[in-house]
Formats: sequence, structure tokens, C-alpha cells
Amino acid sequence: MSCQPDTGTDFLSALFETQRMLRQLADKEARQFGMTRAQWAVLAKVERNEGQKQTDLADAMEMAPISLTRLIDKLCDSGLIERRNDDTDRRIKRLYLTEAARPLTAKLAVLRGNLMQVAFDGVSEADMHQLVAHLENIKDNIRAALNPAATKTKEQVYG
Repeated sequence: MSCQPDTGTDFLSALFETQRMLRQLADKEARQFGMTRAQWAVLAKVERNEGQKQTDLADAMEMAPISLTRLIDKLCDSGLIERRNDDTDRRIKRLYLTEAARPLTAKLAVLRGNLMQVAFDGVSEADMHQLVAHLENIKDNIRAALNPAATKTKEQVYG
């Protein structure tokens, strides 16, 4: 399926503007807990994958390691995250939530749910599934454009 230039431009504008506004709302809401959206994101990622390496988290969040280190330092100083040595390589630090972080992450999960309710008000579940499917397709197209060799390898392996 092809897209008319104006339609594609309208879509990208709406997507970027929606992302910007959602970030603004998340920033506003995170402040009520004395944190930034970036700190909230780190807590959420660590909660979903406790014990991950700091370098893996930086990759997953598409952040420069030094920027992530500063965020983690603040969260450690606040008693919300702790770094633990890896059992096999003491150069590696693994990240874990502290017990003190758990009530906060529970409140942040409720907050995330509230943000999603605001964002998706008036959008049906079926439309949400269709939107996600379309966005996944767009992501696949962009991923293929970024790395054509991987697409050819994938086609050869699976195709």
C-alpha cells in the first residue's frame, strides 16, 4: 500500500505531536512524585527486567551510558535502585529495585494507567489493536530501510 505525500506528512506530524504532548503530560505527572519522566522510565525498565546490566539498559533506552549513569546515580542516592556486582565479572553492575522503590513503582503504574486512559479516551479496543498492528508494520518497514542486510538474512532464514 502506498501513501499520498500529504497523508504521510499528516500522519508523521500527528505522530510526532502526539509523542511530544504525551511526554509533556508524563513530565507533569512525574513531578508529583518528585521525579522526572526519565527517572520514571528507568525505574519502569529496571522493574520489568531486574538484574539487567547497566549497559544493556542504556542500549534499550537509547541513551548515552554517561547520561544513564547520572540518572541511576540519582536513583541510587534516593534509595530506589541499587547496583550489584555480577557473580562472574566484577566490572559488570546489575540493577535492582530496592524495597523502598516498590510502593513508588506501584503508584507509578497507576499513574501510567491513568495517562493511557486520558490518551485513549474514545478509542475502541478494536481500533487500538488495529493501530498497534499498523505501527508495528511501519516499524518493520523502517527497520528494513535502516538495515537492508538484516532483512535479506531474515527472508533467507524464514522465507
